[in-house]
Amino acid sequence: MVMNRSASSTYSESQSAADEYMDDWLFLPSTSAASLCHEEESREDVEERGKIKSKLVSAWNSVKYGLSFKQKSNLSKSSPVMMFGKSYQLSDRGENECFHRSFAALLWLTYRRGFPQLSGCSLTTDSGWGCLLRTGQMLLARGLILHLMPQGLTCSVSHHMFKDDMDLPESRALCTQNSTGLRKSVRKLSLGSLLDRRMESTHRKVVSWFADHPSAPFGVHKLVEFGKSLGKKAGDWYGPSIVAHILRKAAEASSDLPNLVIYVAQDCTIYIDDVKDLCGRRISGISAASVQPIILLVPVRLGGQELNPAYIACVKRILTLEYCIGIIGGKPKHSLYFVGFQDDHLLYLDPHYCQPMVDITKSNFPLESFHCKSPRKMPFSRMDPSCTIGFYAKGQKDFEMLCRVVDEAVSTSAETYPIFIFAEGHRRVGEGSQTSTNSITYIQRKTKLRRVDTSDSMDEFVLL
Repeated sequence: MVMNRSASSTYSESQSAADEYMDDWLFLPSTSAASLCHEEESREDVEERGKIKSKLVSAWNSVKYGLSFKQKSNLSKSSPVMMFGKSYQLSDRGENECFHRSFAALLWLTYRRGFPQLSGCSLTTDSGWGCLLRTGQMLLARGLILHLMPQGLTCSVSHHMFKDDMDLPESRALCTQNSTGLRKSVRKLSLGSLLDRRMESTHRKVVSWFADHPSAPFGVHKLVEFGKSLGKKAGDWYGPSIVAHILRKAAEASSDLPNLVIYVAQDCTIYIDDVKDLCGRRISGISAASVQPIILLVPVRLGGQELNPAYIACVKRILTLEYCIGIIGGKPKHSLYFVGFQDDHLLYLDPHYCQPMVDITKSNFPLESFHCKSPRKMPFSRMDPSCTIGFYAKGQKDFEMLCRVVDEAVSTSAETYPIFIFAEGHRRVGEGSQTSTNSITYIQRKTKLRRVDTSDSMDEFVLL
């Protein structure tokens, strides 16, 4: 997945330097997989070529990333691990188990193959081009789980999820978070009782919303359709900012989430009154003075061709907040979903493993392929500067607290401009589309925001 073609590539620990020039996108035609939809050949020839190329790309990704997922990253037991606002000391057996179960419970959404053809073309896989859509799905899934699951529950295990993929010790840990911090409760339970029926039903419902089927509200088919209004087609390269707007459109169109809204920040600014108005428009009968459950998505760019080291401490502070639901980012040509960190390494889920489509219309469809038991890590220095940061607030009080703690986290550096800011009032809509892919917003300390057109910009982003 190309996020920054001009930057040098870096890869996971299990890959050699020789793989540097053999990433997914090199196995696609030079005009991207979208050209399959427009070649001047017979429909039958186009479909046949598309199937062959899809199989080749899927096979390559299965080989390339399949072995690495079987290997475990070496996490230090001498330093705490931060994930979604919680600190885990891995030297403690109970906290170690709690961390791994919390990580394994996250939804892992990867490349898929063999799903129904995408509208208007012959593609039946997103392998090689859809990794940013997948990382966007994972971030949204985290927000939905927080929105729908009982407050405080962070870790739960079902034998349906991990019966073939995880060794379960005799003692089962259920992790919760209270006002005093991490609390461990260890109980001996049967596998079948670790998730009650209501929670398992909710979990399956969320998984089904991301199914690779045209009817799924947040599946690849729907996301590609919403991307067309932003100038993107199946097989095109997507950027973190574009994906944020696609997720917003998908949430607006979904009838499954009548009381949840998604707000996408513009020009590195979250406008409080715009957030309140959005809640009032989306939820009938809600006063514009209040804020209902909301996901905030903030597209930023933390440097030029490479990550500015001055922002590493700020990114760490953001990832220590319980309101943060992760970061859509990655490294050059390789989108990842960042969920936490340890020392100078980010923890992430990788969508680049191509798996067969799962038919979610079947009762008790298998869940194993939607969960990954082993966290991966990479140095902060390899992080691509273009990313989208996500936050979730459950209501008005949560939103007010979110504004306060996030503002403190992003404003503590005296040497750099804040990654983004909160502002009272409404955004002044200037000329041009808010989601144009041919513009870059530059922030300057002593001048006003100015927008510069650029024909080769891959995504709308903010340069700090």
